Amino acid sequence: MIFHFGLKIFSTRQAHGVGNIEGFDYNEVRMMYLDHSATTPVDARVLDAMLPYWTENFGNPSSLHRFGQRALAAVDEARQTVADILGAHTREIIFTANGTEANNLALRGVALAARGAMGDHNAGDHKGRPNIITTPIEHHAILRTCEQLEREFDFEITYVPVNRHGIVNPDDVARAMTERTVLISVMYANNEVGTIEPLAEIGKLARARGVAFHTDAVQAGGYLNVNVNDLNVDLMSLGSHKFHGPKGVGVLYGRSGIKILPTQTGGNQERGRRAGTENVPYLVGFAKALALAQSERAETNARLRAQRDRLVEHVLETIPGAELTGHPTERLPGHSSFVIPGAIGDEMVFALDLAGVAVSTGSACTAGSPEPSHVLAALGYAPDIARGALRITLGRENTDREMQQAMRVIPETIEKIRRQ
Repeated sequence: MIFHFGLKIFSTRQAHGVGNIEGFDYNEVRMMYLDHSATTPVDARVLDAMLPYWTENFGNPSSLHRFGQRALAAVDEARQTVADILGAHTREIIFTANGTEANNLALRGVALAARGAMGDHNAGDHKGRPNIITTPIEHHAILRTCEQLEREFDFEITYVPVNRHGIVNPDDVARAMTERTVLISVMYANNEVGTIEPLAEIGKLARARGVAFHTDAVQAGGYLNVNVNDLNVDLMSLGSHKFHGPKGVGVLYGRSGIKILPTQTGGNQERGRRAGTENVPYLVGFAKALALAQSERAETNARLRAQRDRLVEHVLETIPGAELTGHPTERLPGHSSFVIPGAIGDEMVFALDLAGVAVSTGSACTAGSPEPSHVLAALGYAPDIARGALRITLGRENTDREMQQAMRVIPETIEKIRRQ
């Protein structure tokens, strides 16, 4: 399957005349990584914190002997670190395998618990179908979970629209709420266009109506304030690999009093809400990465915004017809995204890769899909325009010198694609 995917990439490059694949040596190209919304390299300090828990402190946290207790102490310390940063209690922190699992547990866990409390509406003791409110620009971990809840469990899903910049109007959310609404889920910052949503306002409205409010904060965890009390959220999903931590670990914050039906059963780990032996080195890595990202956030964000703004200005000046997507200012600090008329997203990604610049068209989870972005469609872009999507996302290791090179290579490469 991996081999087949590789053939698909190469044949697509050749078909569009993007580069001479025969005899091409990737090792001769010095690569610049500008796809930090897809994933980030693990910080050396994070790796150092993780290493002992693969070797001398390898115990199972559920074991009673000292090996197990050392591992349990590390898990407890990691949980405390995350809780302190989020302004939460340790009992409200649930470690998961990734942000997708955290999203699934939040939606399915809360929705099914609420559905049970409402009773079987098919048996005549109902008040109507239970309702979930979300937006059409969410990650597929949210959208496909909602689709399953609607299809298999008879939930009603309300999709509140967004404007051209991808902003949700809190008043629209308020109007969508009914006495049957059991959950609202609005992402903190969009992975494809970088727009930051007005969570605190939405959360205030949800709390006044007694409705649980969840946010997918996977993209935001390393760059924005994640204090759950400031944001008025009841549930929050985070994923470590978006802020220089390891892949394969996430967190769901669940406010005390919010009922969550476990979707993974077995042992009593995570207070019975998520069974399975704890992945100790990864939990340690998550906590270390989050602590570093939040402590260095102001300095990192200032540098990323300056680099991003120079890049955006240059792209719009040098690529005719290019349009910035998402909100021009209320967006993640290192995030820029465009639609480029006269070019196809995948072609731009392949050509820029050959030129030494790693970028993307949008979500890594849907890379290679022939369908245009559902996010851009929700923002009102026509399919032929949306197919020209290009996402360039910066990270803490990118230098000003790299930005100068990127500003030269990107317009040159896109001009070549347009000519071909």
